Amino acid sequence: QVQLVESGGGLVQAGGSLKLSCAASRRTFTFSKCAMGWFRQPPGKEREFVASISRSGGSTYYADSVKGRFTISRENAQNTVYLQMDSLIPGDTAVYYCACKIGGPTTISYEYNYWGQGTQVTVSS
Repeated sequence: QVQLVESGGGLVQAGGSLKLSCAASRRTFTFSKCAMGWFRQPPGKEREFVASISRSGGSTYYADSVKGRFTISRENAQNTVYLQMDSLIPGDTAVYYCACKIGGPTTISYEYNYWGQGTQVTVSS
């Protein structure tokens, strides 16, 4: 089993940047076996896909709403995945979650196997 812990959230002004981290602890399998995804849930709305990355880091995928502004990356030696967020807008305000999917990455939240507890990102106008 893999346990995930997000960090790096906070309050920023529109146009600013923030970098989220997600650290994984190894249990019954290694971090490198997980495709990793970032999802977010704005207040009063459903959880939505943000970005995902393959096990090796060779393939990445982004929601249209964040494409060109957010960058997902991973360091398997450190069991960590990152989400660099630039040009933030108030619509990015949400609780951000990282998740592990055994196998290849997808954009569907229920296909992911393990989830972190989330970190709050608030973008002021």
